[in-house]
Amino acid sequence: MDHTQAPVLEALARYHERGALPFTPPGHKQGRGADPEVVKVLGEEVFRADLLAFGGLDDRLGSGRVLERAEELMADAVRAEHTFFSTCGSSLSVKAAMLAVAGPHETLLVGRDAHKSVISGLIMSGVRPVWVEPEWDGARHIAHPPSAASFERAFDAHPEARGALVTSPTPYGSCADLAGIAEICHRRGRPLIVDEAWGAHLPFCSELPSWAMDAGADVCVTSIHKMGSGLEQGSVFHLRGDLIDPAVLKSRADLLGTTSPSVLLYAGMDGWRRQMALNGEELLGAALRRAHAVREEIAAIDGLHVDGRADYVGPGLAVDFDPFPVVIDLTEFAVNGYRAADWLREHHDINAHLADHRRISTQLTHADAPSTTGPLLTALRDLVGHGDDLRPAPEVAVPAPGELRMEQSCLPRDAYFGSAEDLPVARAAGRVAAEMVTPYPPGIPAVLPGEVLKQPVLDYLRTGVKAGMNLPDAADPTLNTIRVLVEGTGAD
Repeated sequence: MDHTQAPVLEALARYHERGALPFTPPGHKQGRGADPEVVKVLGEEVFRADLLAFGGLDDRLGSGRVLERAEELMADAVRAEHTFFSTCGSSLSVKAAMLAVAGPHETLLVGRDAHKSVISGLIMSGVRPVWVEPEWDGARHIAHPPSAASFERAFDAHPEARGALVTSPTPYGSCADLAGIAEICHRRGRPLIVDEAWGAHLPFCSELPSWAMDAGADVCVTSIHKMGSGLEQGSVFHLRGDLIDPAVLKSRADLLGTTSPSVLLYAGMDGWRRQMALNGEELLGAALRRAHAVREEIAAIDGLHVDGRADYVGPGLAVDFDPFPVVIDLTEFAVNGYRAADWLREHHDINAHLADHRRISTQLTHADAPSTTGPLLTALRDLVGHGDDLRPAPEVAVPAPGELRMEQSCLPRDAYFGSAEDLPVARAAGRVAAEMVTPYPPGIPAVLPGEVLKQPVLDYLRTGVKAGMNLPDAADPTLNTIRVLVEGTGAD
């Protein structure tokens, strides 16, 4: 296919060339009605590019196949059979994939390190999760994707499972054995869903880990805005093989998605595909060399350790590693990640991607250059120089791996919609959670609806909040109270 084409961008240019006159939404009418103060901040071109996808960019019947052609080019670029664009982020895309594989009260194998959007999908659908445990590094207190052997055991115990879902890469850059997990699924005639939100760049550089479609996955969900050049909320999901009907997957996405998709987001995804198809190997290769150099410079700063392949890959850990998330371990520095991230933002206007009890992540992409990595290095050196101002750091009571897991006493949907009450955390151990509690970012819930609460997890969250952890989805973000099922309700 001709990857110099960009159907959405070309249609947008033709729309402007024609001087088309809309009597349709959006009501700002190409910015003519927009508040001038808003235009000063956002710019005129944002409003000029904001038009209806059908009845604007294309005719009301989609006769120009603008979106379809853009999706076909994306599929070809990444070696998929079908691609669907989403303007509601991968949070929608992964739900659509789950609903195309399993329905209410059917079983799905799910890695317990899944993003909260996966849990939202379980709540909405009534799908019964069988949790597959991650590979836990107890020394570094970090989870890596579940092993192929763990999925094999889960299928043996639950042969009724309709398929499996795994997250790879993780936000920290560790990668699953996708080929091994896919083989286990396909031997049983079951599909594999990969939440590859952090892997949009992987298909376009031969030096990076294998991506989901090449590894044999059936559905892959990718956030173009995370590691690509798309706008926020731009997501695609890819399909191959015959285990999932493309019409069913499209229908599930339509069930959840908006009827007013953003042409801005479509254009960003279309243009990014063209950029990567034509120049991805060169751009990402250069970015990879830059990432390795930056890693070495950060590692040379006293007190900072940069997590690398030797930390993440090996028996009982991950099977591969993406070096673009530059994860900095602060254990020797004796400052938690929350405090370090806040200091970098306050004193250097440097925004770390994520922070936890001992790490920050400074995500690099092909967009970085010495003009961005230079200030990062300066800020990190200054951070170390002000260590005395940041200590003593509040400690977080991180549980041992075995203490993190709690019994799933009922379906997440039943607990979420059950009769609930807010209970002081000091009295909550042994009760059934009726809400998600998620340290964010990266957005992996520590507590799920339907789980029987354990004291070590509650201690972890309470001490985490005191240290700077953010719990945006909890009914009480301070976690003085937690929402639980009223006793005697919610049993599965």
